[in-house]
Amino acid sequence: MINFNGTLSEEQNVLVNNRAFLYGDGVFETLKIVDGKILFFEDHYFRLMSSMRIVRMEIPMTFTMEFLEEQILSLAKATNLTASARIRFTVYRNDGGFYLPETNKISYLIAISELPNQLYKIETGDYEVDLYKDFYVTKQLLSSIKSTNKLINITGSIFAKENDLDNCLLVNDSKNVIEALNGNLFMLIGNKLITPPISEGCLNGIMRKQIVMLAQKIETLEVVEDVISPFDLQKADELFITNIIKGIQPITKYRKKEFGTRLSEELLQKINTLVRLG
Repeated sequence: MINFNGTLSEEQNVLVNNRAFLYGDGVFETLKIVDGKILFFEDHYFRLMSSMRIVRMEIPMTFTMEFLEEQILSLAKATNLTASARIRFTVYRNDGGFYLPETNKISYLIAISELPNQLYKIETGDYEVDLYKDFYVTKQLLSSIKSTNKLINITGSIFAKENDLDNCLLVNDSKNVIEALNGNLFMLIGNKLITPPISEGCLNGIMRKQIVMLAQKIETLEVVEDVISPFDLQKADELFITNIIKGIQPITKYRKKEFGTRLSEELLQKINTLVRLG
């Protein structure tokens, strides 16, 4: 018997023993479908496999790239959402045990929702951010994966809403700036484009990887992975956030400093070229 919202019930709620619900014992990937194809799927697949190994989940023999792609696209076709859609692929350890699981076998859940645009675009208007310092991200391997424990991102999002901000930047336990609430961070100073290294505790982002590769092809640009301090933000010419759904989101204001968007727009055009080429 359980008590659910004040009502006693003999029915077994599916969440009672679900480890992702009870302990955050799960990992996930957020993917984008365009014209029946999953963008950068190979990168997503290998990141998911790496995440499962890091948290010691048993990877089924059936979990090939072809199998997962078929599972995702069959859902997209069944829901008529092959033109442009967002996918969440969640893997969680099966029921049983407390902190120590009874098994390392897994189950998975795929959810889909429609996206309005196939190509990425930059929304016009202000986009203001500030630091979120109530909690810190630790510099460790677990911080670099997409786990189902996202309390810092949740409380940070509430903080942003309460303070009329569009987003917040997270800091690690060395007080360095590592990423935004929903994506990786890039900073342009002069001709140098800087993004924090994964060792700082930021997400090993799929769009981050694409942006680094594209930016390295711009002859006038030096691309480096380096530590970003809060003081560096005031020196920046541009700041922008990257993720697989939005592509690139320029930051236009941090405290009293305002930023341009020239490089953001140039890189977004290059990303859209990749999308068109499939």
